[in-house]
Amino acid sequence: MAVSKARGLNAPTLLAALLVVTGLFVLRVNAADAETAAKVVAADGQVSVLRNAELWVLSPDSIVRVGETIVTGPQGSARLQISDGSTFDVYPNSRVVFRANPGNLRELLEVFLGNVKVHIQTYGGRPNPYRVHSPTAVIAVRGTIFEVGVEDDTVTSVAVDEGLVEVTHRLLPGKPVPLLPGQSLRVFPNAALAAARIDKMSIAIRVANAAREALYTLPRIGGGRTPGSPGGGLPTDTGAPPPPPQPTDKSAPPPPPPGNP
Repeated sequence: MAVSKARGLNAPTLLAALLVVTGLFVLRVNAADAETAAKVVAADGQVSVLRNAELWVLSPDSIVRVGETIVTGPQGSARLQISDGSTFDVYPNSRVVFRANPGNLRELLEVFLGNVKVHIQTYGGRPNPYRVHSPTAVIAVRGTIFEVGVEDDTVTSVAVDEGLVEVTHRLLPGKPVPLLPGQSLRVFPNAALAAARIDKMSIAIRVANAAREALYTLPRIGGGRTPGSPGGGLPTDTGAPPPPPQPTDKSAPPPPPPGNP
């Protein structure tokens, strides 16, 4: 009876200790996820993550873990942020693996299809040394803002907005090619980078990039309605009825003076 009573008294204590240990383990796992995962800060349209062979919808505050694949539909786009404040935008019809190599978290993205825009935070005037991979290229980050696009035939396009990146062919030997702001490069599967041509982004390309970012980013990030949308309106719109239209026909007689029929 004494042994049974002692065991009964110890059971709650043991259970409490087990709960504490379990809670600490969960907290440590969540903290590790926060350090290595990416958080969705904005999403629009069809945006999913491939997890355990199933597609799960992503929305703001969702978490994408190491090795998971982000998939966007024809009208889908999202912005994600990592622990150091760096962000990347995933545009429509894209398939991107986040940190495909768990052993090297500096390998930020593996872009299999579509377009991404990466904005790397800087510390002490220098950006974090991440890498972005595609089927044909390795892009080493030496700058802050750049774009990567991968076409159906695995041709990779790299364009730099700010800073510097170095592009290396993933399939063929050769030296890295540096790209400065305003420069772009296309990497073909069977052509060495030595034969590639560095182009300066034309005004038309810059306008197209700005229009794309405005279309897929600004309405999402702002969190409000765009001008002209239901319930929206321009900032100067007071809700008052519009003034009557002014006459445009100069040959018509003027309106009667006030007080006369």
